[in-house]
Amino acid sequence: MVVPLHTRDTGSGRPLVLLHAFPLSSAMWLGQREALADSWRVITPDLRGFGGSPMADDEPSLDVAADDVAALLDALGMDRVVLGGLSMGGYVAMAFLRRHADRVAGLVLADTKAGADSPESRANRERIAAAVLDDPESTVLLDDVLPTLLGPTTVAERPLVVGRVKALVQAAPAPAVAWAQRAMAARPDSFDTLSAVRVPSLVLAGAEDTLSPPDDARAMSVKMADARLEILPRAGHLTALECPEELNAVLAAFLSDLPG
Repeated sequence: MVVPLHTRDTGSGRPLVLLHAFPLSSAMWLGQREALADSWRVITPDLRGFGGSPMADDEPSLDVAADDVAALLDALGMDRVVLGGLSMGGYVAMAFLRRHADRVAGLVLADTKAGADSPESRANRERIAAAVLDDPESTVLLDDVLPTLLGPTTVAERPLVVGRVKALVQAAPAPAVAWAQRAMAARPDSFDTLSAVRVPSLVLAGAEDTLSPPDDARAMSVKMADARLEILPRAGHLTALECPEELNAVLAAFLSDLPG
């Protein structure tokens, strides 16, 4: 069943939909909503189970999450949008391309990857899913996930960002965490999906990202017919939070070049 997504909807103009990272919520896009709302209608939904969006009983699948986004566009009366996603949000964006490609007028993929999980990565996701379901007080997200999200520059020099990300991670509900981990573990390779993309695309990565390193971004960008690649220095996996000014500038330049 489709889940009605709680959404932050700011600004006016052409629609830009941004999908958040795991295990955060649309709150992570505050800096982008503030920076871009003068020129764009910035729509940032909470994916199912996160933030203000409910869960449902569907089997874990990024296709299901993508259909939630399509239903949101229907509810908002939107045919085509510029679609962006960071990390897990990028995985959902690629699932959206497989199912609703005609609704994408431009694409932004940040700190994500097109390859499927290795067996080791799938096993680790299942370990985390089981841990949070078995023990609601589990600290596995803070112990094992949080340290991978931020680059060493942020950890050393941006204590407010570290604190904000920690709070967002702590707010993630266990059922959503487990469902999302299992959905991501089951995702297919998406390189063929990207090879079929014919709309302008922007691929971003933090230079210090170890989860989705710059090489993953390069591998995606070369598959697409009209893609630009940007590597943002001094940032890890959460570029939207770690270096919002730099990301916003790159994003605004990309958006301004899109055909009307």
